[in-house]
Amino acid sequence: MRVVVLAGGRSSEREVSLRSGEAVAAGLEQAGHEALQVTISRDGAWSRDGEPVELVPGAGLLGADAAFPALHGPFGEDGSVQGLLEWLDLPYVGSDVLASAVCMDKLTLKRLFAEAGVPQVDFAAAGEPGWRERCAGMGLPLWVKPSRLGSSIGISRVDDLAELEAAVAAAERHDPRVIVEAHASGREVECSLLGNEAIEASLPGEVVAHGDWYDYETKYRDGGMELLVPAPLGDVEIAAIRELAIRAFELAGCAGLARCDFFVPADGTALVNELNTMPGFTQTSVYAKLWEASGLGYPDLCDRLVRLAAERHERSRAYEY
Repeated sequence: MRVVVLAGGRSSEREVSLRSGEAVAAGLEQAGHEALQVTISRDGAWSRDGEPVELVPGAGLLGADAAFPALHGPFGEDGSVQGLLEWLDLPYVGSDVLASAVCMDKLTLKRLFAEAGVPQVDFAAAGEPGWRERCAGMGLPLWVKPSRLGSSIGISRVDDLAELEAAVAAAERHDPRVIVEAHASGREVECSLLGNEAIEASLPGEVVAHGDWYDYETKYRDGGMELLVPAPLGDVEIAAIRELAIRAFELAGCAGLARCDFFVPADGTALVNELNTMPGFTQTSVYAKLWEASGLGYPDLCDRLVRLAAERHERSRAYEY
């Protein structure tokens, strides 16, 4: 297949996306596909080898059979590019517009999980009636985050309620929607997911951060974190995490891939933290490393994903719009 790999973009996660795109293109080539690398600039312009790429509905995109949007954060992982690819009638890797938007917005996703009874930490939406009182009842520390951003950007730890307003103001520099979450002690465990209808869950792994907490620098600098696969948990706990990850994936309406992140306190009861519909995608990223430990190598993983994209697109043609 000829696969357009989209990387870069307008979000603060641009540099991570560029690394993901390079790795995806190499993985696709190793799997026997032709990778066409397209870079999206900070101002939203699309180009390949320095030449502009025109987006014309009905004309496809560079004659490609599918697209792999290796884009992270706003304007890439939030449903916006997914909508554009739908408009171009091009099969693409990952979740559709709705699932991408829901999973990008922590507040919306957590409200969905709360309605479905999915175990998670308590939370409040900054600015809503009674939010300060709710935060005061959640204990300390608190975590204040932009609702629609990833890679731990704009996050503050609050150890005194007097710091809450400043932390919310810092998050609002990135997003007017701000979420405040209760603290969860214990292990940070992640599980990779793959599939459309028949969802597979990888072995879960524990993220051990070599820092005060799992912030942007810890995630992306060499030696900032260690991944233990499988997570040092009992068989019952591992099975429960994999089952809960699949349930979260299905509830959010995801497709293709996602990474589900958990907190696992001392009693072993997993709490869902979030779903990432396009997690970091280099060969050393957690998503790929979990699949490698589960028996699926990187080129084969890239191959599976583009085939799942083509399969989902073909199935969608059966519906009348």
